[in-house]
Amino acid sequence: MTRNWHEVFKGVAPPEAEAAPAEEIEEKKRGWFRRFKVSLSKSREAMTQRLSTIMFDKLDADLWEKLEETLIFADCGVASTVEIVERMEQAANEGEISDQQQFFSQLEKAIVDIFPADSYQIDVSHQPSVILVVGVNGTGKTTTVGKIAYHLKKEGKSVVLAAADTFRAAAIEQLSEWGKRVDCPVVRQEHGSDPGAVVFDAIAAARSRGIDVVIVDTAGRLHTQVPLMEELKKIHRVVGKQIPGGPHEVLLTVDATTGQNGLIQARLFGEAVDVSGVVLTKLDGTAKGGIAVAIAHELNLPIKLVGVGEQTEDLRPFDPGDFAKALFEA
Repeated sequence: MTRNWHEVFKGVAPPEAEAAPAEEIEEKKRGWFRRFKVSLSKSREAMTQRLSTIMFDKLDADLWEKLEETLIFADCGVASTVEIVERMEQAANEGEISDQQQFFSQLEKAIVDIFPADSYQIDVSHQPSVILVVGVNGTGKTTTVGKIAYHLKKEGKSVVLAAADTFRAAAIEQLSEWGKRVDCPVVRQEHGSDPGAVVFDAIAAARSRGIDVVIVDTAGRLHTQVPLMEELKKIHRVVGKQIPGGPHEVLLTVDATTGQNGLIQARLFGEAVDVSGVVLTKLDGTAKGGIAVAIAHELNLPIKLVGVGEQTEDLRPFDPGDFAKALFEA
């Protein structure tokens, strides 16, 4: 079932029961699922086209090989694919697959079971909570910062943004524009200044003003750029010294169109700063949507948010059930 933002933010009170009729809430969820389904159309078409030649009444080695090829083509990853196919074979041996409908029903279930359970929440229960957003340039990192701030504000949280990408003047300006757009203060310094100092000032400002959440926009860097990765570790340490236990979330933005390269990024960023979750962006622009499966399973990292368009509302909580259903439902 489609998740709401208040379900995703740990530390946000649920809305009052009378805030909206149940029918209205359900219609919003159905509307989002329709939008999500459209965004996955390239991935769905690629997968169903490859599976269209399967004879579902003959559960033999050829069928499992075809399924394996389809999942790998969709960038689900080898380890994830092997486990999904094994689950499907087990279901077939237990008599749970006898036709096309049951085949896809079991496939959806096998994909859902790949994702880590109960790890989708973003922790904003501290005062202040600190969210570090990391990733390479071009993955939608700064835009993600602005959109998360927008949704936190809608849930009643106050937010300050830290422009810690001081290597690019354009990044500082872009975040400042987002600050104006979502009515959040932005802590910034001059281009080329120490990003750690920006983070220090942002946390100090949050404390002095009683602000709930600090979201830190870091410099986009390639995972192969050792000096820049060391700078990222330094920012992490600055937060930890200011707030024991912080940062409370480290969200990695991954561009879904990069496929397996996104998996490499997730692995190496995780080694540097202990990534707590992934924001998968540009899912609407790829036929390789299976990368969500590979990241979640092979790295045991939850996909917490997903981007399916340019609008602010197009950043949404990720739900494995919606994902699996949208991949195969006509």
